[in-house]
Amino acid sequence: MTARSKLGSLGRGATLAAAGLVGLVAVEAVLARSRRYARPQLSLALRSSVGRSGTPVRLVLLGDSTAAGVGVDRFGDTVGGQLAQLLADDGRRVELSSVAVAGARSTELATQVARALLGPHPDIAVILVGSHDAVRPGRIDSAAAQLGGAVRRLRRADVPVVVGTCPDLGAARAIAQPLRALVSQRGRRLARAQDEAAREAGGVTVDLAAETGVLFRTDPGTLCWDGYHPSADGYRLWAHALAPAVVAALGTRSPRS
Repeated sequence: MTARSKLGSLGRGATLAAAGLVGLVAVEAVLARSRRYARPQLSLALRSSVGRSGTPVRLVLLGDSTAAGVGVDRFGDTVGGQLAQLLADDGRRVELSSVAVAGARSTELATQVARALLGPHPDIAVILVGSHDAVRPGRIDSAAAQLGGAVRRLRRADVPVVVGTCPDLGAARAIAQPLRALVSQRGRRLARAQDEAAREAGGVTVDLAAETGVLFRTDPGTLCWDGYHPSADGYRLWAHALAPAVVAALGTRSPRS
């Protein structure tokens, strides 16, 4: 066999391997979409008061299914409920509300911000979004820009904002390899873009993948039964990662009347 024919054989082999990989990823994407996932629990309170005494703090959650508490069936197990409890343990009475929507992408944040600013403005806003932007087609820079716009609008209303950037999707056992690795890479790119956009808009960011990703990858119990949404333990990790930034953002700020 000549050198040219050997190169031709290698080229055809590489092309077939690439085609096979693309086909495998396509099949895995179809299977991932067809899986049964946890759904929102209508019994979870969208408004609740945590803590019996202390200075009242209005905390609003915006974002996707994780901000809405999908994956657990008790308010106290949601990321919002656990974050509110951490703040209450520190001597605050937390008035928690959520305008998050399961399945939401960054493009839907504008509507959520409008809802969050209806009536008395919150003292602090926490945004958790990005997973659905990472696993579905769309431009990462556009998703980050939409997040930045939401943060900027809240800051113009004098609301401090903490953003939990896209979590580590490499821990999502509901997604098979090699698709999971590709989604994980896209999620990290999105998280970096979110960090830049949110900071430029005046927000504070928490890198959830860096802070909690290792534990999510090594402990299956951090995910609920669907292998995608966090469990109570997973939301607890996020709440503890977010709490220092929330406390710092609140600072010595006087509550709104």
